[in-house]
Parts: sequence; structure tokens; C-alpha cells
Amino acid sequence: MGVELKMRRLGVAGPEVSEIGVGTNNFGRRLDQLGAEQVVSAALDQGINLFDTADIYGAGDSERYLGAALRGRRGEAIVATKFGMAMPGLEPSDHRGSREYIRAAVDGSLSRLKMDVIDIYQMHQPDPNTPIAETLGTLHELVEEGKVRWLGVSNFAGWQLVDAQWIAHAGHLTELTCSQDEYSLLNRGIERELLPAVEHLGLGLLPYFPLASGLLTGKYRRGEPAPPGTRLAGGAHADELNDPSRFDILEKLEEFARERGISLLQVAIGSLLGRAAVSSVIAGAMKPEQVSANIAASSWVASSADWKALDRITAAGRSSQ
Repeated sequence: MGVELKMRRLGVAGPEVSEIGVGTNNFGRRLDQLGAEQVVSAALDQGINLFDTADIYGAGDSERYLGAALRGRRGEAIVATKFGMAMPGLEPSDHRGSREYIRAAVDGSLSRLKMDVIDIYQMHQPDPNTPIAETLGTLHELVEEGKVRWLGVSNFAGWQLVDAQWIAHAGHLTELTCSQDEYSLLNRGIERELLPAVEHLGLGLLPYFPLASGLLTGKYRRGEPAPPGTRLAGGAHADELNDPSRFDILEKLEEFARERGISLLQVAIGSLLGRAAVSSVIAGAMKPEQVSANIAASSWVASSADWKALDRITAAGRSSQ
């Protein structure tokens, strides 16, 4: 019998989302349309409702593939996409928070997704060249027009997040619902400033790269080359696989898992689900079996006592960002 996937509120004012979400950054790059459809179908069938994409993933193909895969099942999904990183064909490339840019970006995403509304629209990174008030004002217009339901940001610093939410609140604009950021047991940098800001504002945290590019799945071993076809295969990732301090932590985490009779994947995902601010863990998948594995991993959630032990093992990760 499979694991029953639980739901959580996205922050204090967002929709109910599944504790595991599907990241689609491989759609259109490492995964073709058929593969994308198989992953999406498996996710929906097992209770996942959150699918995260971005206009730049696969140069737009991720949105195209996701939209096609959801055809006939759109009502079962919460679709999140992003704007604000360089997208070919959209100008000006250095003012990606401007009204003109956002208007073009949202219409492009809606067209590729073949949808009338985006559930969660997220600014992918801060734009230092455009006042955040202009960005938030434009996003508010999109909500008022029914093109977007909820708003979020990604890769903001803690002070930028607080600043944006205060400007939205003071200006009677649509406030942010969530923040999507890199977070894993090997990268705990957001705990210094961003996570406290998320908690203070009542936002939902959507961690991405929760498996640290696969290091937290157990598929990589000390002193051995990456298995063919994996994310870290190839010379570009040699530094990550040759870092003894990382494998020191990984081996201690594997011992932590063995003591509790669980898998390293459960530790990776369940640790994040043990954080109250986390609404859904965004995990990529290349095949249906990985979707099922990610869901199964949500059956274990770290307690405060577990986190004390994890903190001793992975404290170095807090300074890795």
C-alpha cells in the first residue's frame, strides 16, 4: 500500500499544496514530452498537485511540456512558474522586473502552458535595475485581471523579501504568498536570515534542490565516479565528488538513517518537512519511479530531537551559501 501524501497550506494565505511537489527543470532538456507526461501522470495519480516550472527551463519547453501533460487534468494541479532570468526573445534583458518585461513574460508563459491563469507566479531573482514597487504593482495588476492567483519570489535575500512584502502591504497591493529557495541538509545557508524572514512574514517556503543534485540519494560513493546519466556525471562536477568533507557528512547521515531504519532519501526530504515554514518540497523526477520514491520519503518527518542530531552532523552547511 502506498504512502498517503499529506497536504499543507502554502503560507498563511495560499492554497493547499501537496507536501511533495514536482520540479520540471529537466522537462525539455533531459526529458522529452512522453517522459514528462509519464512523470506528471504518475504524480497526479499519487496525490501530488504542485508542479513548478519557469520560462527559462528548456528555453520554454518545460512550460510547453507541462501544459500538454496537464491537458484534461488542469483542475487537479497547482501550477507555479517563474519570470526574471534571461529569456531569449524578451527585452530589455537588464530590466526583468519592469512592467513591460513582466507583461511580455506572463503572456509568453500563459501561451506556452496553454492556460488562462497561472496559479503561482514567482519572480525568479531580484532585479537591481527596477524598483521593486514597479514590479509588485505590475504583479498586482495581473492578479486583479485574473491572469495570476498567488505571488511568490525566488532567490531573494532576507532583507529583500521583507522589503518587498512591506512595500506590497503599505501600498495595498497583493502580498507575497511564498518564497522558493535552495535548501538541503548540505546547503543550510537560508537558515541565517531568509528562513527567519519567511517565518516572520507567514510565507510558505518551497525548497528546491532538496537532494543536493542527487548527493542525498545515496547514489554517489566516496572515491567512485558518478553513475552514467546522473546529474553529476561528467567532469564539470568533479569538485563536488572529490570533496572529502561532503562525504564525511553523507556517511554520517547514512549512519543516522540506519539507526532509525529509514533511507537517506527519507532523511533528506523528511528533515525539510520537519521545518514548520516548509509547505512543499520541490523535487525533480526523471521517471515515475522517482516520483513514487519521493512520495514514500515523506512518510518520515524529522522531530525536534532528530533535528538536534542532524544539526550536529550538518552544521557546516549553514555557512555554505
